[in-house]
Amino acid sequence: MTIVYACIAPHGGEIIPELAPKRGAEKFLQTREGMLRLAQDIKQARPSLIVIASPHNLRLWKNIAVVTAHNSSGTVKGPSKSIRLRAKCDAAFARKLVKNAEAEKLPVVAANYGTAEGPLSDMPMDWGTLIPLWFFLKLNRLRSRIVIVAPSREIPLVKNVEFGEIIAETAEKDGGRVVFVASADQAHAHKKSGPYGFSKQATEYDKRVVDAVKANRLQAILEFDQEFIEAAKPDSLWQMAMLVGVARKVSLKSRLYSYQVPTYFGMLCAAFKRTP
Repeated sequence: MTIVYACIAPHGGEIIPELAPKRGAEKFLQTREGMLRLAQDIKQARPSLIVIASPHNLRLWKNIAVVTAHNSSGTVKGPSKSIRLRAKCDAAFARKLVKNAEAEKLPVVAANYGTAEGPLSDMPMDWGTLIPLWFFLKLNRLRSRIVIVAPSREIPLVKNVEFGEIIAETAEKDGGRVVFVASADQAHAHKKSGPYGFSKQATEYDKRVVDAVKANRLQAILEFDQEFIEAAKPDSLWQMAMLVGVARKVSLKSRLYSYQVPTYFGMLCAAFKRTP
């Protein structure tokens, strides 16, 4: 396989019309349009596999999770409607990721659900996975297989970067066309009325991420200190760190498609296109 494209994609359910509130849905239009642009890029990339890093799948203490199930399915409920998605997983590629990460002594755990294989080997699909894939698989009518990975916040950030390198190296050796998705909402402390309260560091965090994308220097996020991260309350840093690792192994050029704060957290859509 080879990495043909990567992106940062938000996963707030309101960007899907079926999940948006009756009032205020227009607030998410800019991000929805950004997601549609990412979806069009992915359609043109024709991936056989999408590797998606979600912060809301298995949270394994001090370990990176790699889903080795044969399927993944889930439902996300909105104010009046719900959406459901089911996807085939590439269990063979997932197992190679685990093997290669273990060889580099990275803290990684293979995770299945239900049965060892077959239709009942079905990992519940979290919203961090389902929302982006609704655009990238459902709307595009793609049959690409998926692999879900979940970063760890308890290990040094560089270990998530190194795992991103493993993703790229495994893809580059294996044949096929691979897209990497960092499913990521940005700082979660933009509004006092939000569940995480207000911090002025939220605006600064998002600004630094936007600037890093615009400058094609995503590795700048590795310079954030722990106190700053804790104040801003993002759920994006660790998946983006994996993307930094991917970009260390293949040449990618970033482009910002959209950024807005329609609610208490920031949403950013960014493309990372393969360069010669």
